[in-house]
Amino acid sequence: MKNILILKSVNKIHGSINLPGSKSISNRVLLLSSLAYGTTKLINLLNSDDINHMLNALKKLGIKFTLSNNKTKCLIIGNHGIINPIKKIKLFLGNAGTVMRPLTALLSLNNKCDVILTGEPRMKERPIKHLVDTLRNGGAIINYLEKKNFPPIHIKGGFQGNNSITIESSISSQFLTSLLIISPLIKADTLIKVNNNLVSKPYIDITIKLMKIFGVYVKNYNYKYFKISGQQNYISPGEYLIEGDASSASYFLSAAAIKGGTVKLKNINKDSIQGDIKYVNILQKMGAIVYYGKNYISCTKNILKSINMDLNDIPDVAMTIAVTSLFASGITTIKNIYNWRVKETDRLKAMSNELKKTGAKIITGLDYIIIFPPKYIKETIIETYNDHRMAMCFSLLSLSNKSVSIINPNCTSKTYPNFFKEFKKISFYN
Repeated sequence: MKNILILKSVNKIHGSINLPGSKSISNRVLLLSSLAYGTTKLINLLNSDDINHMLNALKKLGIKFTLSNNKTKCLIIGNHGIINPIKKIKLFLGNAGTVMRPLTALLSLNNKCDVILTGEPRMKERPIKHLVDTLRNGGAIINYLEKKNFPPIHIKGGFQGNNSITIESSISSQFLTSLLIISPLIKADTLIKVNNNLVSKPYIDITIKLMKIFGVYVKNYNYKYFKISGQQNYISPGEYLIEGDASSASYFLSAAAIKGGTVKLKNINKDSIQGDIKYVNILQKMGAIVYYGKNYISCTKNILKSINMDLNDIPDVAMTIAVTSLFASGITTIKNIYNWRVKETDRLKAMSNELKKTGAKIITGLDYIIIFPPKYIKETIIETYNDHRMAMCFSLLSLSNKSVSIINPNCTSKTYPNFFKEFKKISFYN
């Protein structure tokens, strides 16, 4: 029997939310702290499945750390640039791309290792070919264990690097992030050339900014070339406060824009290093009223209008825009989102299927979706495809004067286990 959560029709949205730590930042700083000289105290670490997969993997790889009872503070003893498992191990990484891709690169640095990386069925459908090809070209021994070009993989180390390496990053920016993180640990200087158009550039910005905080500098030549000096050391900053998750913020911001009242989101501001902070500007463009505070952002309801935009840089929150557009006047077009197809599910297909249930007319192509909002949104049951973002963005349908049923709501545990509890906190009913 399927687990279904029924969200009652919400009359008004109002209140404040303490945003949990960013997933993208949390997993990156966990890895950088593990590689650093010194001990790092991480504050406001996200407590979710993806982070737990990283922590479990690091523990099995010999990294020592202590977690607070609520798992939002972590003290990590750095391993001086080395992660070298001394025995054969198998690491289950769920569906966490921010764990699978960087660990693939990092473990390839070993002179000799014997590690299998695997995950959930969907992870075995998420491509890793471009990263593996680049690592193999630098001497790494990596074998596919089931389907070619996809996890699970068997890593035996051997990557020596090249003075110049090339990566295809039109599918996932995580491939480039993985190479950037390991490049300072290689003896020689590294020039990374990016083939074709790099997707999700803001996530590369996050990686480079965090590397700088840990004492390593990357020269970025217009996202086409990246130069990194070899034989560098990551140095612990001592303490690092992880800002609130901008992707998670999108659901509450849209809720306020649609049905507020005003929602105040704490632990984030306009100077966020996350690319998804651009979501705030898009909501403003649609008509929402936004205010930036010292360590918060607030949003208030207004009449919303459609947009026509290229959202390649922020594909995750583009999903929230898609559902928000049901409450806007006019036709919304979201372009250049091919990588929706290789996320936790085929999001282009999934979004099309579920948006149609509301009565909307939907047109999709290889990398775009066009949404004609219905006059009245129908009461519906939403299939989430075990994708956390499907569950969270479609919760906004409860603002349509109709209830909505969410299948498998627990899938939000991937990045935001308390999402529905927090959403209810700002919801008021007749």
